[in-house]
Amino acid sequence: MTPQAKLIFTSSLILGTTITISSNHWITAWAGLEINTLAILPLIAKSHHPRAIEAATKYFLTQATASALLLFSAMTNAWYTGQWDITQLTHPTACLILTSALAMKLGLAPFHFWFPEVLQGSPLTTALLLSTLMKFPPMTLLFMTSPSLNPTLLTYMAILSTALGGWMGLNQTQIRKILAFSSISHLGWMAIIVSYHPKLTLLNFYLYSLITATVFLTLNTIKTSKLSTLMTTWTKTPALSTMLLLTLLSLAGLPPFTGFLPKWLIIQELTKQSMAPAATMISLLSLLSLFFYLRLAYCATITLPPHTTNHMKQWHASKPTSSAIAILTTTSTMLLPISPLILTTV
Repeated sequence: MTPQAKLIFTSSLILGTTITISSNHWITAWAGLEINTLAILPLIAKSHHPRAIEAATKYFLTQATASALLLFSAMTNAWYTGQWDITQLTHPTACLILTSALAMKLGLAPFHFWFPEVLQGSPLTTALLLSTLMKFPPMTLLFMTSPSLNPTLLTYMAILSTALGGWMGLNQTQIRKILAFSSISHLGWMAIIVSYHPKLTLLNFYLYSLITATVFLTLNTIKTSKLSTLMTTWTKTPALSTMLLLTLLSLAGLPPFTGFLPKWLIIQELTKQSMAPAATMISLLSLLSLFFYLRLAYCATITLPPHTTNHMKQWHASKPTSSAIAILTTTSTMLLPISPLILTTV
């Protein structure tokens, strides 16, 4: 792909995201989502591999269906109430259709099946965009319409997402698929709290995006996409593998790291809302995803490669780690001590 084409598609992504997050009218929000979808498709399919073409086709069909549902929801609400304003979504049928549309856009269970397949067929940098930037516009719409949505339905979908994200990620050997199921699991944490404390959902999304960006950029630097290749990275880049270990533990939500902060606040808020059973269930289900994070961390740092491996040997990379990865790693592991400062913004 030429640099000019890449610049056009990246600019379109930024434009589409900006239009959606700054709009008050359903039509402009929908137009922004469509620009986003059309801009990311060439980035998914740029390798011309059959798997990449398949991923782009699946992504297009899913997002087109979700956009149609979103438009249908807005039209239903406008038909009954005469309102096109995003925050004035009051009709129950429109709210139900919108919940389905946003769940499909985000990859929230039970509309999650497309996400692991699309991520597996995409390059690592595009997979990073799909996991973070592409979820920002629908997350903003979820935030704006959260008072109108059904909290019971969102709670059930959130628990199902956390369960399926953890359960289906256990058996994977492809790192992109593992990170896709990790994303589905994290979306469960965001969806369960959105009706009660929407700002916590955004905080969780920001921190998740930060940590996921670190993991993807690290994997892109060491050119790793499956567990068997990850086992050989310690001998080549021990410092980067150690950073990956810490970031994965943060993504799992273990206490001394940044990833613990949103989980702690969400459990606290759920308990205040007399939802202790839901908090207990989602906490126990997140132990499933903890297993595959520890498996990734174990492969990256503790296992030594066998003498005969079934993959092609790679050249030793001597290029220095970029400063972006160093900054991202620091922030994605060490923000917990300044959590009182972060809480003042929530």
